Amino acid sequence: MGKQFRIGARQAAYSTLRETLTEAVRAPFRRRGGPGDDDTIWALREVGFEVEAGEAVALVGRNGAGKSTLLKILSRITEPTEGRVEMRGRVGSLLEVGTGFHSELSGRENIYLSGALLGMRREEIKRQFDDIVSFAEVEKFIDTPVKRYSSGMYMRLAFAVAAHLEPEILLVDEVLAVGDANFQKKCLGKMNEVAHHGRTVLFVSHNMTAVSQLCPRAIMLADGRVERDGPTHEIIAEYLKSGNRGAGEWVWDDPRRAPGGSRVRLRAVRVVSAGEVRTEVDIDREVELEVEFWNYAEGARNLCVNIYLLDSSGSIVLSTASTPGANSLAEEWFERPHPAGLYRTRCTLPANFLNQGIYYVNVYVVTLGPAALEAEALQVLSFKVFDTGAMRTPGGGGHWPGVVRVRLPWETELAGPLAEGAAPTAAA
Repeated sequence: MGKQFRIGARQAAYSTLRETLTEAVRAPFRRRGGPGDDDTIWALREVGFEVEAGEAVALVGRNGAGKSTLLKILSRITEPTEGRVEMRGRVGSLLEVGTGFHSELSGRENIYLSGALLGMRREEIKRQFDDIVSFAEVEKFIDTPVKRYSSGMYMRLAFAVAAHLEPEILLVDEVLAVGDANFQKKCLGKMNEVAHHGRTVLFVSHNMTAVSQLCPRAIMLADGRVERDGPTHEIIAEYLKSGNRGAGEWVWDDPRRAPGGSRVRLRAVRVVSAGEVRTEVDIDREVELEVEFWNYAEGARNLCVNIYLLDSSGSIVLSTASTPGANSLAEEWFERPHPAGLYRTRCTLPANFLNQGIYYVNVYVVTLGPAALEAEALQVLSFKVFDTGAMRTPGGGGHWPGVVRVRLPWETELAGPLAEGAAPTAAA
């Protein structure tokens, strides 16, 4: 199965008279060519897989790999250019904020509309109505038009509708990227419940912890094709390796191609230890994670850099940020107006802190109050912490379990003499 798009073209089932005339005017000036020419792109190509009823399967891949396009085809929002899709069962989908709701209708009306589109009877929808409203936490606003909802309220209700109206197949795209931690936890718990009740779940997310908790199987897409299909822990390890740059430094020389937008763009990310850029770090030495970014917004305030460290299974083992509350040093820039220019910020991880292993670096530049993501680079670099063996001597021993391997203060003292009669006696 494949999906091809024509760059700059607008696909529509029907055209208005204005659109028809506009196309007629543009036609003589448009570059000629068929499929495969420079004005077309294959978002998906030769994609084929089967999902059994009751399976929970994750779709992972970099931005642009084709994950969202695939879910839109499965949701019947768009048709494949070649091949076909066979699905058996009612499909509920949550692809992005705004999908499936009518903005002029109230929350109550949208719940009944969504259920009707799934082919449910009014009695079935009514049976689930209170649970949907309670889960979404929008009781006070259920009769308010959803166009007046905040994005968080809208997403909570959209997810609640998709998960509670009993579809046999549930398609979810990056729902955990929106909402607070409590809502994300509720979403993950509900999807687990759906999966364990024999319904099929296809889950797209960059949150590898959520993927590993929910889905025993994962499919990795790359450049519109199925790269790998197998057990989730194997696919996650391959996914993390595939996007990470081998060097201890990544520099975007051309700001136009760097992650970010009109306000902020990343310039560089690097791992530094003992004064040098490194990919392997001695466990007994400090590690500096250094981020450079361009600020184009003269006078910007509350800019901070946020760093996540992920282990080889995709779990977040550490998150930190250059905010006053998270900084053990006096933070000088956070609340001050930022002149336009290049900024460099670094976080120092102490020696004897991280355990041995491979760590991947996520970088985000964020404006707080209200929160806005300015730039991000996921798994932009990796580095390996190697154990010198100092904590394994004397007495030998293997790998220390756990995420961190911290040297902590231990003290031993003689608390008192041996009590009379306390010594064990030899067995007869």
